[in-house]
Amino acid sequence: QVQLVESGGGLVQAGGSLRLSCAASGRIYSINAMGWYRQAPEKQRELVARISNVDITRYADSVRGRFTISRNNDLVYLQMNSLKPEDTAVYFCYAKTVMEYWGKGTLVTVSS
Repeated sequence: QVQLVESGGGLVQAGGSLRLSCAASGRIYSINAMGWYRQAPEKQRELVARISNVDITRYADSVRGRFTISRNNDLVYLQMNSLKPEDTAVYFCYAKTVMEYWGKGTLVTVSS
């Protein structure tokens, strides 16, 4: 079992920055990859960024160049710069072993 707890969400003006953090606990040695997904109102959950155990990263086209994912042992971060109103969503931390684990989410609201 892996437990994930997100933090760092909040309200920010367009053009601003936020950093999300996710702390993993439990069987963290079994994690192959971690990442962030988001879900805006009335939309499907979508990949934002993910990072593998060998630091291979993948980004959604909509955030590439603005967001940066990084990992330090049991912590994964998402640095979000140049935020746009369309980035408003609940952001979920994700970890993959032979199973998938999700955090409860943290709300990011970007005002115009």
